[in-house]
Amino acid sequence: MGATGTTAGAIAGAGAALKDATAIAGIGQTPFAKRLPESEKTLACRAILAALDDAGIAPSEVDAFASYTMEETDEVEVAKAIGAGEVTFFSKVGYGGGGSCATVAHLAAAVATGQASVGVAWRSRKRGSGPRPWTNTRAQLPTPAQWTRPYGLLRPADEIGLLARRYMHEYGATRDHFFNVALACRNRANQNPAAIMYDRPLTREMYMTARWISEPLCLFDNCLETDGALACVVVSAERARDCRQRPVYVHSAAQGLPAQHHGMVNYWNDDPLTGPSWTAARRLWKTADFGPQDVDVAQIYDAFTPLIPLSLEGYGFCARGEGAAFTEGGALEIGGRLPLNTGGGGLSEAYVHGFNLITEGVRQLRGTGTAQVPGATTCLVTAGEGVPTSALLLRS
Repeated sequence: MGATGTTAGAIAGAGAALKDATAIAGIGQTPFAKRLPESEKTLACRAILAALDDAGIAPSEVDAFASYTMEETDEVEVAKAIGAGEVTFFSKVGYGGGGSCATVAHLAAAVATGQASVGVAWRSRKRGSGPRPWTNTRAQLPTPAQWTRPYGLLRPADEIGLLARRYMHEYGATRDHFFNVALACRNRANQNPAAIMYDRPLTREMYMTARWISEPLCLFDNCLETDGALACVVVSAERARDCRQRPVYVHSAAQGLPAQHHGMVNYWNDDPLTGPSWTAARRLWKTADFGPQDVDVAQIYDAFTPLIPLSLEGYGFCARGEGAAFTEGGALEIGGRLPLNTGGGGLSEAYVHGFNLITEGVRQLRGTGTAQVPGATTCLVTAGEGVPTSALLLRS
C-alpha cells in the first residue's frame, strides 16, 4: 500500500489499538555541524544504516518508510541505496518541524495494522550550509504568506516574534522567562559531546546583550542552523523485545491542526496563542494511560524559546498563561519539575526539524542519555508549535 499525506484520521481512529503495539528499536545519527561535505542522500543513508545496526536488523528487512514532504531524499533512492527489500508502505508528512513525530506515528500505524514489519523514519538536512527557504523571491507566495511577508514578517523568527510579543503583553512573560528556556537547553548541550554547543556555556549577560534577530527574540532565542541526519526504526512490540536495545514503546500518537489555522501567526483563531499543540494534546492524552503529571522527561520542539511556554500550556503541564512562570526556579533543569530537551534541543544540540528530540527521548528511556533523568520511564516528544503539528508519548 502506498500512502501520501498526513493520514491524521487513520491515526486518530486507531487510537487505543496503537497503544504500546509498536516500539522504536533503533536510532542513528550523523555528526552535526554548520557544514558537512556529504550530500543529504549520503547523510540520510548513514543515519538509517546506523539505526538499523543499533536495532540489529538487516537493511533487506525494511519494508516501510516515512519522512517529511520537505525531505529532499525520497524513499525510492534511499531504499535502493541501503539495500531494502520490497516496500509495502511509504508516507510523507507536511509542515516541516510539525511533521517529526508524525513520521513515527505513521510507521506505528502501518506496523500495528500489518501493512509493514520494519519501518524507518528519517530526516536529512543541510540547513547550515544550504539556502534559506524564504530567500526565493521568484516563487509566487502561497496564500498564507501573502498576509504576512508583504508586511515585514519575512522569516519564521518574525512570525514567532509577533506571537511572543503578544504573549508578553497578555500574560506578563519576560525575557528572563525565555532565557530560562535557552539556558536549560544550553546546560544540557554542555553535557552532550555530540551537540554543536557542547563547549559553549551560556550566561544571562550573554543572553541579555545578544543582538536582536526579530525583537523581542535575540540570537539565543533562535534555533541553530545545522547539517546532519537522524533516523529511527519502528517494529512491533513483540519483535522489539528480541532486538539489540531496550524497547521504547509508542504509547500514544497524535497530529493537530486547529480550526481556521494560519501558520505561526494564527490570525484567524479566536485566540492566536492557542496553537496546534492544544488540538494534538486532546487526542494524545485521550488514548493514554497517564497524564501530564506522570511525564518524567519532555522533548519539546524549541525552534524558538517562546514555543516552550506555549507548548507547556497546550500539553497541559500548566494553566493558560502560566507557561512562562512554569520555567522559573530551575523547573526545566535536571531535577526540576519537568526536565526538558536533555540533549540540548534545537536551540543548542542541532536543528534538524526536531528529529533529534525523538532520538533523545529514546535515549532517556533506555537510560543512556548524556544528561540522564534518573529512573525516567515516560517521555513526551512534540513537533513544532505554530504549524500543523504532531506528538508522541513514549514509555519504557
